[in-house]
Amino acid sequence: METIDGLIRKRADDGAVGLRYEDRSWTHAEVVAAQAERAALLARRRSPGPFHVALLLDNVPEYLFWLGAASLAGAVAVGANPTHRGDELARDLAHTACQLLVTDAAHRQLVDGHDLGAALGPERILVIDSPTGDSPTGDSPAGAATAYGQALAAVRGAALPDPADTGVTEETLGLLLFTSGTSGAPKACRCTQGRLARIGTIVAQMFTLTRDDVCYLAMPLFHSNALMAGWAPALAAGATMVLRDRFTASGFLPDVRQYGVTYFNYVGKPLSYILATPERPDDGENTLRQAFGNEAAEADVARFSLRFGCAVQDAYGSTEGGASVTRTPDTPRGALGRALPGTKILDPESGEECPRARFDEHGRLVNADEAIGEMVSESGGAGFEGYWRNDAADQARLRNGWYWTGDLAYRDEDDFFYFAGRDYDWLRVDGENFAAAPVEAILVRHPDIVVASVYAVPDPAVGDQVMAAVLLRTGTRFDPVAFADFLAEQGDLGTKAVPAFVRVADDLPTTATSKVLKRVLRSERWLCHDPVWWKPQRDAGYRWLTRADAERLDAALGSR
Repeated sequence: METIDGLIRKRADDGAVGLRYEDRSWTHAEVVAAQAERAALLARRRSPGPFHVALLLDNVPEYLFWLGAASLAGAVAVGANPTHRGDELARDLAHTACQLLVTDAAHRQLVDGHDLGAALGPERILVIDSPTGDSPTGDSPAGAATAYGQALAAVRGAALPDPADTGVTEETLGLLLFTSGTSGAPKACRCTQGRLARIGTIVAQMFTLTRDDVCYLAMPLFHSNALMAGWAPALAAGATMVLRDRFTASGFLPDVRQYGVTYFNYVGKPLSYILATPERPDDGENTLRQAFGNEAAEADVARFSLRFGCAVQDAYGSTEGGASVTRTPDTPRGALGRALPGTKILDPESGEECPRARFDEHGRLVNADEAIGEMVSESGGAGFEGYWRNDAADQARLRNGWYWTGDLAYRDEDDFFYFAGRDYDWLRVDGENFAAAPVEAILVRHPDIVVASVYAVPDPAVGDQVMAAVLLRTGTRFDPVAFADFLAEQGDLGTKAVPAFVRVADDLPTTATSKVLKRVLRSERWLCHDPVWWKPQRDAGYRWLTRADAERLDAALGSR
């Protein structure tokens, strides 16, 4: 088997361009040399305990240098999420027992004054752009050598570590990847070097990536998608990597053209945001050959492919790697695709397999109560490497050797799987159960809606009411009458699933990978700064929700 350490070593003498960032470029050999130097620095800074190195940076070259350095040194790279703040971010670093933090002055401020754990004192923080290296507000004269620069100078020209010293194998833990935390506290998922190398090699083969390809890495590098669908495949293929600090929809096509990008990985809603930019007749005149990711809206996959003249492969998968579903050419509308053998939909309480989905003449799921369950893989347990020091989470995912995804889904008679949302995306309206994801898929058919997030809010009587938060395309306004007419035209939208509340937002709370934080939306309900439209009765039209209305609704909840 292969390791990330091994994939890096294969590029040690490669003089082709391996990395581009803004107006700079590095050959593969120069990238490996930078990684070897930092691996030597890691060895010097190592202390007793777990050999864990936290990376708290945007997508800058230093991130890739340290990611490779950790792999070469046999250390574990911990991708810290910069959208977390204060105690939450400190908790991530302390929980994963990091003994070194690599960051910059701007991100250092996110953890200043917080307890990062016994292994990570102030002297264990490397600040790559600070005058004094270990302080974000140093007073060294401009142009003076930084402490970070001095530390690197001491290992300049260091050779690749001796494998006999590092002991790297396929089973060597290489990454701790935090789950997105859309429903609660994120968990640190274990990923070995062998697993990441295997995934990278498979993806590179799937998309026939070669050293002539240019891979666009704009998704945050602390996330599994950026590493498994971006960095590792590019490394396995010997392709050129193009780094972007942070993804921007407006910068996407200019970057593709400037760098000659041929491959792009994504997760969440980037396709939606790119499609929301003004369309031009020459959008298809670009070098992009293919895009690969997950969680894109079905309509966006088709529109993106047509507009930019590339193939788009959207698949279901998780950071933990326990289950996957792949779209096939005959996948029906609304479906994810077909899963690997042994993937089932089970009732999470009884453990019994759920009946197959049935649809009416409009394509509406008519037996949601019995058909929707949790997606489970009988063989997925073998690929799940567990969480870091979280036995309860391990047990929730792995039962009887089977991998329980925590995701709601249903399956039709032809073995096509349909995503129904996360395990917290279940709504119960007037005694009828249904899931959020199919409703979201319907709402984004509206020509003015870029993103739709559907979630439950409490009904003053009993059960739930449906609320939707939507982002509109630039230059459009929410028309409540037209929106109601649009909903009435959707034959596959059940009457109970029609949103009672519509929050028209300028922005939505999201993770760094553009996944909407529904737990925040649910907690805010209609008590938000965005305009909210509502239907006081099911057969009524939408009208503006006033402050007095909101107060009456809250008072009714208090007596529930």
